[in-house]
Amino acid sequence: MPLFVQNKILGRITSSADLFDKFPYLQDNGRAFRSRSLVEVDPKCLLYVQQREFAATTPADQSVSVIGSDDATTCHLVVLRHTGSGAVCLAHCDGSNTWTEVSVLVKAVTTLNGSKEGKLELHLVGGFNDDSKTSHELSFNILAAFHMQKEDIHLETCCITELNDTIVDGIHRPVIYGIGVNVKTGEVFPSLFSHKGPAEQLRSTRTFTGGKMVDIYDSSRGLVKIGPCKWSSNLDVAFWLSQKDDTILKYLSTSPMAEPPHFVQHMKSTIQFFLEHSDCDSLFPGGQPQLYHRAETGSWERVDQP
Repeated sequence: MPLFVQNKILGRITSSADLFDKFPYLQDNGRAFRSRSLVEVDPKCLLYVQQREFAATTPADQSVSVIGSDDATTCHLVVLRHTGSGAVCLAHCDGSNTWTEVSVLVKAVTTLNGSKEGKLELHLVGGFNDDSKTSHELSFNILAAFHMQKEDIHLETCCITELNDTIVDGIHRPVIYGIGVNVKTGEVFPSLFSHKGPAEQLRSTRTFTGGKMVDIYDSSRGLVKIGPCKWSSNLDVAFWLSQKDDTILKYLSTSPMAEPPHFVQHMKSTIQFFLEHSDCDSLFPGGQPQLYHRAETGSWERVDQP
């Protein structure tokens, strides 16, 4: 079944602008969403999702109260939630394989939902008026992919592309780079995150070397699960560490003028991690993933395989 907006079938759209013209409700909602203050989430209750990752859980989770992600420029952040069970998923999508990824996200929520009555609600945030129109293409593809799912899905928040755009010193950039979703209540809100672990550099390297969208969380056990990952040790990336910041921005970003201030340092630390761990098998003894659980201190702590 197709996407719905205020219980009306979405129908055929040609662009995000077309969507907002047909459904002013989404435009009003999006403007209200972008005007909200940023919430800085306590790391002790957070499960952070990086690019090409998703995580799903339910309100019964004792380890996670908020799932969140940020640093999205042309990328889009997707929240899908079932109103009956409260099962919720957050994903950070960059357009690498949108059609397959959307099906996986729907399955993640419906599997956790069981057979409880309710509806699936979709919240979509991200992108801006970038010169290459990468944001517009991704917005359209995500909406189209959800529109093709067999489940009824209700689009509630749509703060994307031109609605998430602002101009600072003559440069277009996103208004909102990050969002969180309260696992207990379902509230979705603009957010920023000071902590992006566990295993931040390992996870970034997985994406940098071409890893596909992956589920990082086992909600039944309260465990963050990373890998095992595979990447080629032959990637010639060391030269990037000697390049100027502007060069790194130009060639390693889809939106060089809109990246957050820490982008270049993040890329350098990711490349350095790759160079120090070109043999990725050593990071996963016995071919097993790295597992992390919530310690009494509130931080994610690595645990041995059961």
